[in-house]
Amino acid sequence: MAWRYKVRLILAYIAFAAAIAFALLVPRIFGESIDSLVIVQDGTVVPQDVAIWGMGGLLFMAALLLGASLMRGFSDFGRTYATDSLSQKVAYDIRNLLYDKLQHISFAYHDKEHTGNLMSKATSDVESIRRFINLGLVRSLDVIVRLIAIVGILMFLNWKLALLSLIFVPFVILRSAIVLRRLRRMWLHVQEIMGETVTVLQENLVGVNVVKAFASEDYEIRKYAAKATELREEYFRTERLQGINSAWMTFYFTFALGVVLWFGGWEVVRGNLTAGGLAQFVLYMNQLTFPIRQSAQVINSFSRAISSGQRIFEVLDASSPVSERPDARVLSRSEGTVKLHDVSFSYDDRIPALRNIVIEAEQGQITAILGSPGSGKSTIVNLLPRFYDVTEGSITIDGQDIREFTLESLRRNVGIVQQDVFLFSATIRDNIAYGVANATEEDVINAAKIAQLHDHIISLPQGYDTWVGERGSTLSGGQRQRLSIARTVLINPPVLILDDSTSSVDVETERLIHRAMIDVMKGRTTFVIAHRLSTVREADLIVVLKDGEIAEQGTHDELLSANGIYREIYDLQLRPQEELLLDAAISNSDSGGDN
Repeated sequence: MAWRYKVRLILAYIAFAAAIAFALLVPRIFGESIDSLVIVQDGTVVPQDVAIWGMGGLLFMAALLLGASLMRGFSDFGRTYATDSLSQKVAYDIRNLLYDKLQHISFAYHDKEHTGNLMSKATSDVESIRRFINLGLVRSLDVIVRLIAIVGILMFLNWKLALLSLIFVPFVILRSAIVLRRLRRMWLHVQEIMGETVTVLQENLVGVNVVKAFASEDYEIRKYAAKATELREEYFRTERLQGINSAWMTFYFTFALGVVLWFGGWEVVRGNLTAGGLAQFVLYMNQLTFPIRQSAQVINSFSRAISSGQRIFEVLDASSPVSERPDARVLSRSEGTVKLHDVSFSYDDRIPALRNIVIEAEQGQITAILGSPGSGKSTIVNLLPRFYDVTEGSITIDGQDIREFTLESLRRNVGIVQQDVFLFSATIRDNIAYGVANATEEDVINAAKIAQLHDHIISLPQGYDTWVGERGSTLSGGQRQRLSIARTVLINPPVLILDDSTSSVDVETERLIHRAMIDVMKGRTTFVIAHRLSTVREADLIVVLKDGEIAEQGTHDELLSANGIYREIYDLQLRPQEELLLDAAISNSDSGGDN
């Protein structure tokens, strides 16, 4: 992914190579300058005659030293700029890939994943990848090249002194490999706990009303504190391991430096090494501290990137149970004839949600689906727009299998007013026009009128520009339901699904919505999941589900005369509603008579 920005990547490698070259040049110039000023005779430091070297020569060496230092600084800046910008671009790509994947993967994946864990992957894990691109991808090669170069120079200056100073390097390498393996496991565990912590936070914020209603604030605080404590302890463990590893690196260098000063001084006294050569050796040893210390950070960033990359690519590589065929066609506006051919479905391999469902809905037909909770009503709703794919059988629109069409074009033809209404933090206008980019003001207002929401909207101080709070918190349940209806009406789909769409409104509001929806449903194939009498009685076909199977189907009168499950539902639930509506009508009539 970094290679997509090959110019920046190559620039980073060129810049670090130049920085190494200029950095290695500095001790050489410094050592030559010392040798030009002093010599060691019989263990005594004797100054050189400055006239031999010349003041101009000294100034030249000083200028050369300054120039090398400046060029090293510019090279470091170029490397930093290239790696920082490269890491941001790669992180940007990963974020977009992750978000795009989450948008297109089916409901079945989201059913098994916690929202907080996905949020952690999109934030913390992506940041770990970015840090690796910045610190590890380029700097790891920097560390390797610098180590090889410095070790080679030390061997050239004095091989005996070099071997003595590098005797502990194999132990450092072995320890680094062990630490890398341990850190990888530990960081993977940290990222998992981070995801669980974010999940607790996300669920608490979404369900804050429930928390306060049951006075469970203290319980939630303890639950979050337990996860935060676990996360803190895991962070401490990783930081402790990194600290110990870094301390060992520092101890090795300090010990090696002491050995160099002792043995190197002895070599100078014996005449096997010049004073400038010893100075060079010490300065190169000092430069060796950078790759040694940096290796700990590289190991840390690499181990975090491995664990984070594993978590991210679990999402990116996940196969969606619902996917488009390579030759999928665009579904133009359909006539709306929908048929379920012997459809079976299960959310897992053990528990079937639907078994052998056969429903034929002709164009313009209203089909009501009834049943107890868990009978499979909402599952049918989820299968029509391919939120899930059928396990067996098929669903057709106008005689063509819905799996032959692109998902976008299919869902443009199947409008849904969902039971659990979700509104975005935007204006009322934006929420109604969601998904219809070219919607005009007139279209939005007309949809709001059909949903019996226009009068309420214009009564607000800012009208259609009124800002809807998070998840529509500033609107009542009935208002959110009507806004959802307006949003679906605006799409103008030939197939309409009303998933208990009037469950959150009172009887009078439902009557007004139903009156408006009569015109909306004309010419559309409509599936209604409802328990209100008004919608059920006017349905052309009523399907009663029980335990994922069709128990009964027919018209209202046919099912009443059959004295089956529908009759029981009618007597227990629908008849009281009919009587309530009758009482309301009588009350209105009496009030009119008094007037």
